[in-house]
Parts: sequence; C-alpha cells; structure tokens
Amino acid sequence: MRQMMTYDDLTESSASFRDTGGVSEENRGLGFRPAFLDRDSGRFLMARNAEGAPAVVHQFDGLPDDWVARRDPAGRPVAVKASVVAGFVRAGCFYTREQAAQLVQWELDKRAS
Repeated sequence: MRQMMTYDDLTESSASFRDTGGVSEENRGLGFRPAFLDRDSGRFLMARNAEGAPAVVHQFDGLPDDWVARRDPAGRPVAVKASVVAGFVRAGCFYTREQAAQLVQWELDKRAS
C-alpha cells in the first residue's frame, strides 16, 4: 500500500489527464482551482504557494502538518500522506481530476451544441 504522494506522482497524474480537462491549464477558464482532499477527514483545501497565495498548479506548500508525510532539509513539504488526493475546487465543491475532466467535457459539449 502506498504511504505517500510525491511531486513525481503529481507530475505523472497531470500527464495522464493532459488533453482531458483534468489539469489546471485546461480547466482554469471554467472556474476550477487546484486543491487537495484528505479522504481520511473529508476536508479539502485550495493549493497554495510558498507565500500562502492561491497556487495556479498543485503544490504541497500550505497544507496542514498532519497531511505532510515528508519534508526536504529546508522544511518544505515534498510528499503528503496517501489519503490526500489532488483535484480541484469549483463553486465550493471538490472534484477529483476524473470528475473535473468529465465536467469540462460536458461544458465544452454543451457550448458546441
């Protein structure tokens, strides 16, 4: 069983959702913002950069200490516990990458018809 999610995992996940609407660059215009959900607690948080501002892509900075599985020597988070998943927030609701991709495709189909 996986014990954590790393930046390599985020990169791999982004690559697998490229051209589907399941990545920040493709869904930002529809109001999606990168976020994380801790499935253990049901709590979700917007992704933040090191300064605390909303991030434009998934970053581990700003996540609660109990979500962080490993830090680098400078103290920056480099991995989060396995129950944390990357996704998006739109209108106060959390969407997994899969759900965001489906909604983006639905929105695009609706616009095309």
